Amino acid sequence: MPDVPPVEDLGDGVWSLPVPIPGNPLGFTYVYVLTGPAGPVLVDTGWDHDESWEALVQGLGRTGHAVEEVRGAVLTHFHPDHSGLAGRLREASDAWIAMHPADIAVTEHLGSVPAETRRASIADQLRRSGFPDEDVRTLLDGPRPFTPSAVPDLALEDGAAVDLPGRDLRAVWTPGHTPGHLCLHLADGGRLFTGDHVLPRITPHVGRFPLLSDTGDPLGAFLDSQARMGRLPDADRLVCLPSHESRFTGLTARSEEITAHHEQRLDEMAALLSEGPATLWEVTSRLAWKRPWTGMRVQARHMAAAETAAHLRLLEARGLAHRSEKDGLPRWVAVAPARRPA
Repeated sequence: MPDVPPVEDLGDGVWSLPVPIPGNPLGFTYVYVLTGPAGPVLVDTGWDHDESWEALVQGLGRTGHAVEEVRGAVLTHFHPDHSGLAGRLREASDAWIAMHPADIAVTEHLGSVPAETRRASIADQLRRSGFPDEDVRTLLDGPRPFTPSAVPDLALEDGAAVDLPGRDLRAVWTPGHTPGHLCLHLADGGRLFTGDHVLPRITPHVGRFPLLSDTGDPLGAFLDSQARMGRLPDADRLVCLPSHESRFTGLTARSEEITAHHEQRLDEMAALLSEGPATLWEVTSRLAWKRPWTGMRVQARHMAAAETAAHLRLLEARGLAHRSEKDGLPRWVAVAPARRPA
């Protein structure tokens, strides 16, 4: 687990404030603090844990502010390491909480469905994807799904200005990692808060939830969002401030690297499907992963299957794979590209 770095003054009224994620290999999430005459605004809040809350409160003190002074917080997306403390922050400061409407809708949905119902639904998806009964039983006996954050009270659309007097901070909608993921462009400061959309070394997870959904194309949206990065004003002069790892420059090149990784993965899957029809379990378990498939916990296998499902959906959209159903299990097979006339 990485060491949690210190609070850092990045200049021009911007601070990085690492908030720990106890017991998680990610280690921490960078919460960014933007100061202003009407009170600071946060980018993300961090994980919902007493240790995390204490780090947020003490870190704000290092910036010269009390938590009660926080004007608002923009959540880059609904994942708990980014949004978990939103409710506690709002109670302590009466701050507004903003997020893209697509992720607000996800948060509302997750909050309306009991955790046990969500777990049973995931187990059913694994079963219909060809996962062995042992994995399904392990998931049903495992930890409860995460509790969603408090529902934000402000919807922040693409291009909208954040309520931060004296600064030009605007939302850049980058769907893929989640339906409503936001980057935030500080136009007057030459910075881009990239959330989990662009990270300097690791490739963000892009999965399809539910696994066997008949709608949506998260990976297609994600690749379109990556292409958008190079079209931002002065893209390669921007200092990129991600939620994990370290800040970086060279936004266009990094987005192209991430895109190339996914294109390579798509080619690998198309090659597997050319050998014959395969279930989601069969495709996922035959791919190479950073950790050997046999050593993965079932929760990690679920995430891997969601990523595989997103790639299969894009292959379908490109006309390179076809999905059918046999014996109650969906299967995919490669479709040869149409030959151009001579």
